[in-house]
Amino acid sequence: MCVFCDIVSGAISADVVSEDDETLAFLDHRPIFFGHTLLIPKAHHETLVDLPEDLVGPLFLAARTLAKVVPEVMGAEGSFVAMNNKVSQSVPHLHVHVVPRNRKDGLRGFFWPRRKYDSDDQRAAVAEAIRSALTDA
Repeated sequence: MCVFCDIVSGAISADVVSEDDETLAFLDHRPIFFGHTLLIPKAHHETLVDLPEDLVGPLFLAARTLAKVVPEVMGAEGSFVAMNNKVSQSVPHLHVHVVPRNRKDGLRGFFWPRRKYDSDDQRAAVAEAIRSALTDA
């Protein structure tokens, strides 16, 4: 069974901060910073790609609201909003992290090294490949 599904069902308790028909938000039990909130669809979907189209809007509207409210409540300057899809996904149930952030809070960028394209041609080829795939999607 999925731990987040157990939270939705009430089998596992959580510090719920918001709930509607489609989504549930609760405090992460191991926060990066206090106020770190996890937002999930109530229905079990492993990744963003698996999420039915009719749930995308409700999930991201709730994420937008949390991105506004969490920093305000925590006295933060802004927020970091992120999700993993399979890689680094600690629970195989789609979840959005909303983390209050302040300048110089110790977190660095995206937590991984950045690199440059070898050339403008390589960058253009990658962009064209993605555009082409989106046309076919």
